[in-house]
Amino acid sequence: MAEATPVADAVFASAVVPAAGPPRAVEWPTDGLSYGGDYSPEQWPREVWEQDVRLMAEAGVNVVTLGVFSWGLVETADDVWDWTWLDEVVALLLDQGIRIDLATPTAAPPSWLHTAHPEVLPFDADLYQQPPGGRLAWCPSSPVFRRYALRFVEALARRYGRHPAVRLWHVSNELGGGNARCYCDVSAAAFRDWLAHRYGSVDAVNAAWGTAQWGHRFGAWEQILPPRGKHGAPNPGLYLDYERYSSDALLAHYLAEKAVLEQHSDAPVTTNMMVGPGAQVVDYASWAPHTDLVANDHYTLVDDPDREQDLAFAGDRMRGMSAGRRPWLLMEHSTGAPSWQQRNRAKDPGEIARNALAHVARGSDGALFFQWRASTAGAEQFHSAMVPHSGTRSRIWREVVELGGHLRALAEVQGSVVEPARAAMVVDDVAGWALQHGLTPHRALRYGRELRTWHRALWERQVLCDVVPPGTDLDGYDLVLVPTLQVLSDAEADRLRAVPARGGTLLVTYLTGVCEPTGRVRPGLGALADVLGAWTDEFYPLQAGERVRLDDGSTVEDWTERVELDGAEAVVRYATSSLAGGAAVTRRQVGDGAAWYVSAALPRDGVDRVVDRLVEEAGLPRTAEAEAGVEAVRRVGADASYLFLLNRTDADRKATAAGTDLLTGTDHGPVTTVPAGGVRVLREHPATP
Repeated sequence: MAEATPVADAVFASAVVPAAGPPRAVEWPTDGLSYGGDYSPEQWPREVWEQDVRLMAEAGVNVVTLGVFSWGLVETADDVWDWTWLDEVVALLLDQGIRIDLATPTAAPPSWLHTAHPEVLPFDADLYQQPPGGRLAWCPSSPVFRRYALRFVEALARRYGRHPAVRLWHVSNELGGGNARCYCDVSAAAFRDWLAHRYGSVDAVNAAWGTAQWGHRFGAWEQILPPRGKHGAPNPGLYLDYERYSSDALLAHYLAEKAVLEQHSDAPVTTNMMVGPGAQVVDYASWAPHTDLVANDHYTLVDDPDREQDLAFAGDRMRGMSAGRRPWLLMEHSTGAPSWQQRNRAKDPGEIARNALAHVARGSDGALFFQWRASTAGAEQFHSAMVPHSGTRSRIWREVVELGGHLRALAEVQGSVVEPARAAMVVDDVAGWALQHGLTPHRALRYGRELRTWHRALWERQVLCDVVPPGTDLDGYDLVLVPTLQVLSDAEADRLRAVPARGGTLLVTYLTGVCEPTGRVRPGLGALADVLGAWTDEFYPLQAGERVRLDDGSTVEDWTERVELDGAEAVVRYATSSLAGGAAVTRRQVGDGAAWYVSAALPRDGVDRVVDRLVEEAGLPRTAEAEAGVEAVRRVGADASYLFLLNRTDADRKATAAGTDLLTGTDHGPVTTVPAGGVRVLREHPATP
């Protein structure tokens, strides 16, 4: 492929993002909970379209995502347009009463654009240019791509912006999924502009990044380049700022499209995130305030032994990013096997509904799938769908129709919110980037490991936990968990110190606060030693196969530390290694509150023992008393509360709960049996005075 060519610094699409305004009050796109999926009629002859809308009515579909990959089928050549087929589909859906989530198809640039302007294709860190043929094959800072993309969005919005069927706008698709980072010279110029706005001067950049080490001081803006080359050791400050810039470059593109749409339409505007465990491709918490409703695509991984807990974690994180904990939207998940894993897994009978309703339980006001009808060609031809290759005789279709009935039965749940949580976990993508990309003495650490381990312990105990970004007001939470938040600002450190000071319980794990937002190491290896009453003297990363026992019987791998006490007490100590006798878990009483520090990568049993104490200490209520394997989540509305009980086991399970099951119309209580692999949604009976 071609090498990157130099360009003038002025020739780029700016990545500087304005502050978000207050959240906009918008109308939910459907009456009741949203149900449907990505619809690609362009893949099928017209006679199939009529069949599709009949089947959508049978399944209870009330919204479809339309046009995600349609650019080259509408703009068939440069400024040559054919709206005929799209007009016909939009009219067909309107006649059937199906709402449209209309996508801007900028995730799929047409072949004619790549042929005319190959310079829009992104470059990887080794300056290899991505060839055409994939999704999101464009540099986020390319002014050429931006111009063509906005021209299409303008034409689309003018044509359909006031159409009665269009109730939601879907900007591009999974932004960053194929172009999260570009290292070309256009991106380098845009990065320098971004740095100038962030720091103001080259000297300030040198100070922030500590460029005196290795003598890498910059004397002029043009000397600063992206962290190119996959085999080097980039300056941590440079690396983190390039990650931030890359996220902002994609966000700036989203905002440019959004601004065009808002000129022609009052419908809400969003884009589909890909929130899961660990660090994400972009800083979604900084994106969320710029969306009218937050939306997520969620797919479980075959090798994840706790797939349903991963689903719960993603839901808790989406709720934590939604302004005022308002309902969010599950934009994509699967009816069965996806197509992009090494060995794709089909879902078990009943799992489609259980997964979909688990998202609804945690705040989604709908359940959409990729895709409506299974493709017969292309890269995703074996991806599952609402109408699978085996058609309407299939188990999947029967379960899709059943789920549509469930969601109609739950219509009154729409607009309610998940009850207030009294536990929170602070999660930050920037901290995750620092941890996962080797900016620690242990380069195999993964951010998602600690997040999922501590969240799982609360999830299994029916303790609701909001997963929130830095900057969140923590005053309403009795327990705040902060796992491996390596990058920590002074302002966030003050928010965390305030938790025990007001009588709450704060738990911080290893590596939290050891770096400033610039990536520089804080002297003293942490920002919270004063409130924790303990400080880290030295890191002791464990080698492959090395294990250390603790005096509570658990065994640690990966990470330990030498910790000195300064007002805290040791709750758990190291029992072996050169750290034997030293504190592994500490606790400091702070007035009526407490501050805990965990210096080791505790295994599950060790985390469980600590969490049992935390739950008791903070007085956290369980959502419901239920047998193992039942997940309980409550949503509350103006006139009723709704208890979701999801049984992830292959045997019937009981929960202490009473109410009317909206899925069956039957009354239950004071003990409710949840069938194996099934779900009950109880409109709870009012408490007796």
